[in-house]
Amino acid sequence: VTLSQSSQNLSEEFAEAARQLKKEAPRIQFGKIDVTHQHDLRKEFNIQAFPTVKFFVNGSREDPTDCKGVRKASTFITWVKRRTGPSTVLINSTDQAEAIIKADDLAVIAFFRELHNDSVEVFSETARDVPEMPFGMTASEDVCANHGIQRNSLVVFKKGKPVHNEVLEEGGQNKLGLTRLIKTFTLDLVTEYNIETSVKIFDVPVENHILLFTPTNSETFNEIYENYQSAAAEFRGKILFVLVDTNEARNGRIFEYFRIRDIDVPAVRILNLTSDAKYKMPADDVTLENLKEFCQSYLNGKAKQHLSSEEIPQDWDKMPVKVLVGKNFNSIIFNKTM
Repeated sequence: VTLSQSSQNLSEEFAEAARQLKKEAPRIQFGKIDVTHQHDLRKEFNIQAFPTVKFFVNGSREDPTDCKGVRKASTFITWVKRRTGPSTVLINSTDQAEAIIKADDLAVIAFFRELHNDSVEVFSETARDVPEMPFGMTASEDVCANHGIQRNSLVVFKKGKPVHNEVLEEGGQNKLGLTRLIKTFTLDLVTEYNIETSVKIFDVPVENHILLFTPTNSETFNEIYENYQSAAAEFRGKILFVLVDTNEARNGRIFEYFRIRDIDVPAVRILNLTSDAKYKMPADDVTLENLKEFCQSYLNGKAKQHLSSEEIPQDWDKMPVKVLVGKNFNSIIFNKTM
């Protein structure tokens, strides 16, 4: 870690986790490194972001596990325990199921016909990466019947009530897909962007973000927001839905990044975090139909990348010095025939 504020905060939580685990798991050793001085270690473990936490198993320096997005001592303790022991609770009774469901705001339970298949392994691996909530699994007929479950299913409970049911088909799920889906429940269906939520937004491992830029006090806001929420429910786990209030002055940097002007709003953009590519919704009206069409075309790879640029002036090539904007920059500068 370095001594930035975020690193300092994590260092304190890390130390608290170490104190609590010292009695429960004395074999687990904790250490911290200031890589501003340990350049060789920074290079060996390819430390790019700060703070970074890595977990080494059986004294091996090879392929340590990254502990991403864990910032609280309690969550870190759960993450470590699930790496060194069972990652889920085996549920054998309805009372046990109810205790887990009501223990936290969020809980995840997988209902299986039998506990020896690929889906069980994928579910257990997912639980190791999502320490923010309790995980349980069951093959009990009583527990399944009590919740009306007919087949292999994963159910997310929020405040004691089921909010999502995902069928677990043999060979049909992968750990990353389930992790992305379940992690989104740590956020609201639509998360308003601000200083406090920005860290949480980027901690959720969904690389596709859609952003709605609009003033929240406009006459049309309620209708637009309802459409946006409906679309968010359909694409949960695939695209993260974010709301940006254009009346909030502190959001100025994100307006600049997307080149959003007052005349543009309401505006909808998709950002791919991996490639940094941006996409603009072709339709101006923020209807459910337009949102669904835009999201689906993006996921299908058919959406056209949006290059923030002025329109090409009609007389751009009339003078000896050509007028270049983003839309004609590549075609002119890298045109080998000119």
